[in-house]
Amino acid sequence: MKYISTRGQGGEKSFQEVLLAGLAEDGGLYVPAELPQFDQEKIRSLRGLPYNELAFEVIKPFVAGEIPDAKLKEMIDDSYATFAHEAVAPLTQLKSHQWVMELFHGPTLAFKDFALQLLGRLLDYVLTERGERAVVLGATSGDTGSAAIEGCRHSEALDIFILHPYQRVSEVQRRQMTTVLDSNVNNIAVQGNFDDCQAMVKQCFADQSFLPDNTSLVAVNSINWARIMAQVVYYFHAALELGGPDRAISFSVPTGNFGDIFAGYIARGMGLPIDKLIVATNRNDILHRFFKNNDYSKQGLEHTLSPSMDIMVSSNFERLLFDLHNRDGKALAKVMAEFEESGKLSVSEQSWQNIRELFDSSRTDDQSTCDSIKALFDRTEYLADPHTIIGIRALEEVQTDSNTPNVVLATAHPVKFPEAIEKAGLQTPELPHHMKDLLSREEQYDVVDNELNAVKGFIQNRLASPKNA
Repeated sequence: MKYISTRGQGGEKSFQEVLLAGLAEDGGLYVPAELPQFDQEKIRSLRGLPYNELAFEVIKPFVAGEIPDAKLKEMIDDSYATFAHEAVAPLTQLKSHQWVMELFHGPTLAFKDFALQLLGRLLDYVLTERGERAVVLGATSGDTGSAAIEGCRHSEALDIFILHPYQRVSEVQRRQMTTVLDSNVNNIAVQGNFDDCQAMVKQCFADQSFLPDNTSLVAVNSINWARIMAQVVYYFHAALELGGPDRAISFSVPTGNFGDIFAGYIARGMGLPIDKLIVATNRNDILHRFFKNNDYSKQGLEHTLSPSMDIMVSSNFERLLFDLHNRDGKALAKVMAEFEESGKLSVSEQSWQNIRELFDSSRTDDQSTCDSIKALFDRTEYLADPHTIIGIRALEEVQTDSNTPNVVLATAHPVKFPEAIEKAGLQTPELPHHMKDLLSREEQYDVVDNELNAVKGFIQNRLASPKNA
């Protein structure tokens, strides 16, 4: 398996190179040069497999022998052994032809655990084999940070720095990051928004001269292909549980950065029969505006009750744009440069119409979010977090085949978002057993100015401290 950049430079890369690089040198994102193909017979053969065994079968072609099968399987087994539910990603039926796939039974109660529990192990293995050390640098709008920290905290080969927007994540989300006191974990609260954090991470990757010698950055955000690769698995899991591949399936996905739903697009490209992929957004609706009006343009960022989707520009959308430009990296590089300049982007009418055959979208404001949480609970006694409910609303607003199973990705446990639950007039559930004392644990984080040199200086000083000497 070889990987190429969406912006066309740098030639083909191996899985290990892509894993350690994250962002391509030309500023693009890595994608497979060709997708592995699973025919209907192959997909049928996967029915009944436990989640970890299914994950091994789906992920193995992307690694392409660069990690011994036995070691890869061991890492996958260890990653999903940390989940609290034996099914790993259980499906709960809400009504006829509608299910919720619960992706919040991992150690940090969010879907990011599916990828980041594995990513930490992959990084540790590859770096140890190479005798190298690296710095994980990431930005989080709420859930990526805690999942990345949990996946990397025990690594001997990694230091981790996570940027989060100061006072713009929920208390539970913040404490899941800041109460991890391992010496290789560093939490940075940036006095800005998520897009500011994400932009600084990209700038750091583009110019790593501020790092000590023989040290490089590794990405854990969904720009890292390994994140997408791991998320592809649960699309196969849901489809197989609901009659696939002998019947098509549709998914509604709460998404801000486009990574989670792009994994569904990859699953379809591999041969999984997917009828519709529905983009569910909040008021920060750049993706919805694209799929409804071919208008991918920056607007002001709004703070909402679904903060993990408070994103102005969706990083992973570039991977879809690459396909919409016939995988012409040079053409896409020009488009992305123009987008950086103007803040606006659209594609040809034909390309837009073609992609609309697969994708649809919906947006939900805070009031409707709260009303819908309450209405769903009154009807079913199912308590959805503010991101999941946006996915449920989107499914109800978008036309799908009445005979097709529809699955909403439940991306987080409702306990992480008490403000939304309480505004819906409901009681926030208790923290799971392994987090009972979370709100009383000691916190450790640093507040830093919304300025690139301030962040770089902080990282330099920490890496130069005695524990890293």
